[in-house]
Amino acid sequence: MGVIEDVYGNLDTDVEFEEFEAAVEDKVDQMGGLADEETAAMLIAHELRDEEADTIADIEPGMNDVKFLGKVTSIGEIRTFERDDEESEEGRVCNVDVADASGSVRVALWDEMAAAAEEQLEVGQVLRVMGRPKEGYSGLEVSANKVEPDEDAEVDVQVLDTYRVEDLSLGASDVDLVGQVLDTDSIRTFDRDDGSEGRVANLTVGDGTGRVRVTLWDGKADLAEEFEAGEVVEVGDGYVRERDGDLELHVGDRGTVERVDDDVEYVPETTDIDGLEIGETVDIGGGVIETDPKRTFDRDDGSEGQVRNVRIKDETGEIRVALWGDKADREIDLADRVVFTDVEIQDGWQDDLEASANWRSTVTVLDEGSDAAGGAADDGSRAGENGGGGDEHSAGNTGLGAFAGDEQKAATEAVAGETGGEGGGSESVGAGGAAAATAEQSAEDIEFTGTVVQTGDPVVLDDGQQTKSIETDASLRLGEEITVRGAERDGTIHAEDVF
Repeated sequence: MGVIEDVYGNLDTDVEFEEFEAAVEDKVDQMGGLADEETAAMLIAHELRDEEADTIADIEPGMNDVKFLGKVTSIGEIRTFERDDEESEEGRVCNVDVADASGSVRVALWDEMAAAAEEQLEVGQVLRVMGRPKEGYSGLEVSANKVEPDEDAEVDVQVLDTYRVEDLSLGASDVDLVGQVLDTDSIRTFDRDDGSEGRVANLTVGDGTGRVRVTLWDGKADLAEEFEAGEVVEVGDGYVRERDGDLELHVGDRGTVERVDDDVEYVPETTDIDGLEIGETVDIGGGVIETDPKRTFDRDDGSEGQVRNVRIKDETGEIRVALWGDKADREIDLADRVVFTDVEIQDGWQDDLEASANWRSTVTVLDEGSDAAGGAADDGSRAGENGGGGDEHSAGNTGLGAFAGDEQKAATEAVAGETGGEGGGSESVGAGGAAAATAEQSAEDIEFTGTVVQTGDPVVLDDGQQTKSIETDASLRLGEEITVRGAERDGTIHAEDVF
């Protein structure tokens, strides 16, 4: 067997041997004796060899022609264009999105194939595609050389008219989903490889089956500022991608997000606070029993950061939640019922656990408490902890079910009545007196060591896990590590000793 037969035998191609042999001879002639038959045969083989892609995720720009299977998830309209050659007929192209379990890719069908797609292709069909990958306007696409339906092949991708969160799968496109807005993020900018500036923002939406982060690109990023938590929206023409192991619903040029008049209930599945462990990333929820003011600090890179702490309580326990960055701007008041998703459980101060809500987390206020209920939630829970009466409301039952409806009024009356009766004073003491008395009772001397990240009034210390506001007359320098000791009231340590 000659060298041409050897090279041909290693090829997986539909080209007949006689064709291959003739191409090798032509290549030898073209190179004017610079290549022998073996070299020419290897060059022709490289030109003919199809790069087999196991999955759509394996396809990369710059590869030679690839072959892969995919299920049709959407079929675009035929567009026409003028070719550079004025004498040529008008060109036609049709974009078809195909997907498998690993992802999706756009396939460009040209001229006759475009016309055939309009007449014969259907969403849900499985195609065997051959073509050349390239970087297109909307990302990776494959310019098809050959497309054939494969009725016997199966591709595990759902194609639905309307999706729920639990229906989403990697590779799905043309996704329409209705959900309740749970959280919104600010618009961020970034530099692309071509030097242009990109824009991105996020919404988090949920329905009765779960929640998903919605990523809005470029011109669609402005939509994040049009909606508020609690509104119901419909995401149209979205496509599903994966990030850090989680599915996300992306909205590009074709996508839409619109406010709709539908009823959608999001039911969070939260972890009991008493079952939390360090290092977990979990969803937690409860009634707000403490709120601290927002604090700012300088990062090592010179930028300014911000953080706000709140404390929540469910039926099993309570925990402090640190809200970082934009999350610190969320309006959260006493007695609000709040759910925090994707928070990281860390080791807090005095061996207490602390939940950290960062950019990946969402903050959802399910029910807003009234001012009166807020005071009752805080005062009642603290009075109960300090021996102030046995009523369920005064004991601070501020879990997810606390302070709903008439219970808010009952809680306020319970605290006011118990404080007046047990304090031995007149009935005019009321809830205001209870708050003041309880504040004095809850103040206790604590010790905190940290680095000065803000000087002035107040001083702010950061120990790497949390920040504390310090009231002190001591002269301190940024970056100095100090220890303070004193009573903590309303989230501020009133330092008696600084060393």
